Amino acid sequence: MKTAFIINPKSGKKLGCGNIEDKIKKHFPQAETVFTEFKGHARELAKIFARDGFEAVIVAGGDGTINEAVQSLAGTQTALGVIALGSGNGLARELGCPLGSLEQRVSALKKFKIKQFDLGRANGEYFINLAGLGMEADIAARFDEIGAGGKRGKWPYFKIGAKAFFGYKSPLVKAETDGKTFEFKIMSLVFANGRQYGSNFKIAPKAAFDDGFLDMTVIRRSNIFKLALGLPSFFFPSCKIVSIADTYKIRRAKVFLDGPFSYHIDGEPKRGKDCLEIEISPSAVKVLCALQDGR
Repeated sequence: MKTAFIINPKSGKKLGCGNIEDKIKKHFPQAETVFTEFKGHARELAKIFARDGFEAVIVAGGDGTINEAVQSLAGTQTALGVIALGSGNGLARELGCPLGSLEQRVSALKKFKIKQFDLGRANGEYFINLAGLGMEADIAARFDEIGAGGKRGKWPYFKIGAKAFFGYKSPLVKAETDGKTFEFKIMSLVFANGRQYGSNFKIAPKAAFDDGFLDMTVIRRSNIFKLALGLPSFFFPSCKIVSIADTYKIRRAKVFLDGPFSYHIDGEPKRGKDCLEIEISPSAVKVLCALQDGR
């Protein structure tokens, strides 16, 4: 298989990813390997590899780098592969990619199956896992501001989330979805193609990458006590003490707000004004899913 690797050198430092190229050459000696040099570079590189007839482009990085590649691989015959090097690794967990040593993460891609995945679109841009607005979009923007010079990971994300929760003012939004109209005062409004953000936080436990739908999950504004009782259900769906969310299967939606607002696609912060348009693009991208124990 004609394969290229796109590596974000700023990801996975705790795994000793300075020698990731050696691991790749060990298991994929004929593959082409390129390092990203700036934000948006993965999108440019993936476009070139798809144009040049590569059968697979494997992205070593976080969800943001993967999302860049998705923009160029959608609608092509080039399959997306993933080596998880991010903080939460939500997509990688959904694909069954191992999260052990760097050696395990690379070698697992020698055994795979190709699946056809749906993609979501938010204001014209693709997302493979999640898009949303509300508090989570504010958190994504603040987390992005940490940048390469700051400490990223679960604990900084938690601290940012806690600050966002106590200072967040829930907006009233109107959503038109497949002929139905809703009004919500939201904490977060999520459009899920996959099930989880990362670290097994499953925002939409029944979402599927190939069902032709997005799961629109509405997290209602709750006080801290109700939130504390409701949060465990996102990690353990069978443990639902208090419900703080509603989920609807949709194909498209228009979300209306007054004025500028923040949203995200696969954790990458974006800015919109007045309206966010969401739709599903069925069977839009090929994806390499790692086999587990030879299955």
